[in-house]
Order: sequence, then structure tokens, then C-alpha cells
Amino acid sequence: MKRVLVANRGEIALRIIRACRKAGMESVAVYSEADRNSPHVWAADDAVCIGPPPSAESYLRSDRLLLAAKATGADAIHPGYGFLAENAGFARACADAGIIFIGPSAEMIDLMGDKVKARQAAVRAGVRVVPGTEGGYGLAELPEAFARMEEIGFPLLLKAVAGGGGRGMRVVRAAENFEREFIQAAREAEAAFGDGTVYMERYFDKARHIEVQVLSDRHGQHIHLGERDCTIQRRHQKLIEESPSPVLSDAERKEVCDMAVALTSTMNYENAGTVEFLYDVVNGGFFFIEMNTRIQVEHPVTEMVTGVDIVYEQLRIASGEYLEAMKSEREWAHAIEWRINAEDASRGFLPSPGMVTTWDCPRSKAVRLDSHVYPWYVVPTFYDSLLGKLIVGGRTREEALARSRRVLASFQVQGVATTVPFYLLLMEQPEFQSGDVYTRWVDDNIGRLYDWAQAS
Repeated sequence: MKRVLVANRGEIALRIIRACRKAGMESVAVYSEADRNSPHVWAADDAVCIGPPPSAESYLRSDRLLLAAKATGADAIHPGYGFLAENAGFARACADAGIIFIGPSAEMIDLMGDKVKARQAAVRAGVRVVPGTEGGYGLAELPEAFARMEEIGFPLLLKAVAGGGGRGMRVVRAAENFEREFIQAAREAEAAFGDGTVYMERYFDKARHIEVQVLSDRHGQHIHLGERDCTIQRRHQKLIEESPSPVLSDAERKEVCDMAVALTSTMNYENAGTVEFLYDVVNGGFFFIEMNTRIQVEHPVTEMVTGVDIVYEQLRIASGEYLEAMKSEREWAHAIEWRINAEDASRGFLPSPGMVTTWDCPRSKAVRLDSHVYPWYVVPTFYDSLLGKLIVGGRTREEALARSRRVLASFQVQGVATTVPFYLLLMEQPEFQSGDVYTRWVDDNIGRLYDWAQAS
């Protein structure tokens, strides 16, 4: 591998370009017309416009991406996250074109991208799964699905087999609501993923979201880099990630990480991935929910505590080399990642596109900012609202929180609304300080938080 085309945009494109430079590889950026002035275009060794029109679809055009790779002499493609990162068809197209896809095989993406097949793979590896159906149901199988719901019990969760990001997902709390929620979930899944099949699993009202970062090479090395706690979410979208989790015991930490490695080694997985679990706050215990076969938005928080460059390891694995992560030493004892989104939390996290007139974040050894934003950067309406990721380390969680409070309070952003004020408000809440939260905590409490802020 000598030249890598980065099939993505924004901060993750910059992140991959830096890793390519570290590995001694050249990089090729792609961009739509809306991204012509984005820093990843300037940072790469070469750049190709795959726009017009200036829309999200430009980055989904696998034919244009492959043509750009051929035209620029790229022998590999890194998809980043989102867009085509978990698209088995794109991975196959790369292989057919003689281009290395930096990620797992198309077969592995297919397997783990199907929520039902992923559950079955977890069971074969001896990993505990959330009680639920072993198969999916389309609208035509609604009577069969209805017959199974009582076995699972309430509340239950309907999830799109091919889904992600909370789309095609519905909570059902009573039998009389099942048909309506099932039809809505199936239709939403069909519209979002081209597949209206959904499956059912038990829903935990009080659960934490725990995920384990894994790395595997083709030489049979399967390792984990510890867990991340991604419990603070809004409508199933992660907002804050921590490593390690503030609530797990050493025994629980070992248990969940061992389960993740058991899954990857049983499947003979290759490259980076994230194995995701629910942790039952009330009764204890981990339950596998899915595996993401790609780099995650929140990977820097793991890099902060381990010192491992995960994207660099991806490049090494794709080149057929051995993992270097085995040699790394722990850096910070705790780290927290704050997603800086162009959203107004006080108005239901309403997107806030526009021109960023001020962008200034304090820096130090313990502070990392992954971002593509600069003063006078225009946040386009075509893509997600992520402006950057602020990662803060500390010798303890308390130190990481105190440092985060100082950095966020000094973070100057003008021109667009961001999630920074919400995080400052969140840090004042005793439940967050103690770690006594669950995945729906923000949704259940956001009104109270803003009432409290106004009263204060």
C-alpha cells in the first residue's frame, strides 16, 4: 500500500490523512462542491472533486470514488465511518477493481451488518445476547411477529435488521400498540435501508451502553483496547463517550472485554471494529447488541487512554503487517470525548448550519481537538452536524471532568449554535457526576435541565 484514497470528509478525513503520513503513505482526498474549501482537501497529497451536485450523495457514489482512485493511482481506499464504511457492496467493488478496502472483508460486513446473523454469531461464540427473536419479520409476517411478542415480554424493542442510528427502531410497552409500532418501524427501515425487515428483543428501561474497541490482524492476533461508556445519548445518537466506564468493576470490565475478543477470534475477524453491549443497570449483566465493522466516531477517547493510533493500526493490518498495538503503554487513566455538534440543545437539538465566525479552543497535552472547522468556515446543510470532537484526559475521572469544564467554558464558538452550553449544564448534574445515568437519561431529563438552568 502506497497511496490511500480517503472516501470521506470533515474531521475523519483529516484524521486518516494524518495516519497515512505517519505510515509513509500518500493520501488522496475527495470532495463535493460544498466541501471545496474544507481542510481535508488542502491536507492531502492529491484531491479529486466528486461533486456536483453539492450534496451528501456525492460521497455515496462508489463509481466516482473508484474512478478517482484509478485516476490518481491509489491502491487502497479508507472509508472512514458513515457513508460507505459498512457497505459490503462497496468493499466487493474495491476488491473487483484490485483496490484494497481498509476494513474487514465484504463477507464479514454482510454477516455483522445483519442484526439477526450477528446475534447468531455471538451465540456461537458463547457471548450472551439480549433475549429476542432469532429471525426478522417483514410486514407480511406481522401475524407471526405478533405471536412471538408475548414470549419476549414488555417492554420490547423493534429494530431494523439492516439498521443503525436509531432509524427503524420503536419501543413497544403494551400489546395494543404493537401493530402500529411494527408498521412504522418496518416502513422507516424500508425507507432508510431498502429493507423493511425488523426483529424484536427485550427492552431495558435502565441500561448503559458499553462498547469494546477490538483490533485483529490476519496473523491470528485478536486484542481489545478496553471499553468505552457511551450511555449519554439523545434519541439513540451518542453525545459523550468515556473510557474506562465510570461504573464497571474490574471483574465486569474483564468480562465484557473477554466476550468481545471471543467474538472476533471465533469469526476470524480482521481489522478494527467495535463490539457493543447493553449493561442492565437494575440486575447487572452484559448483553451483546451489535458489532460495528469500522472505525467509530469515538475512537479518539480510546486512543487517549491507551496511546494506540487505531487508524494507523488499520493501515498496518490492511498491508498485511502485525499489530503494533500490543507494544503500547497506557497514557491517561481516564478520558472523555465531547461531540461538538452544530445543534441547539435548548430547541430539541435543532441543527444550526451557517458560518462559524469564531472557533478557538484551549490546547494542552491533555486536550485533543479533532476538527475540520476554522473561522469563517460554512457549515453545510447537506451533511451531519458534527463540527469536531473534544477529547480530554486526566489521571482520574474527576480530573478529566474538571479539566473538561475549564476547556468547554473557554471554548469560543460564534456564528452557529453548538452543544457546548449543554455539556456545561450537564456537568452540574449530580447524576452525571456520579455516573448514575442510563441511555434515555437525557431524553427523560432535558426539560428539567433547562428549567433548572433558568431558575439558577
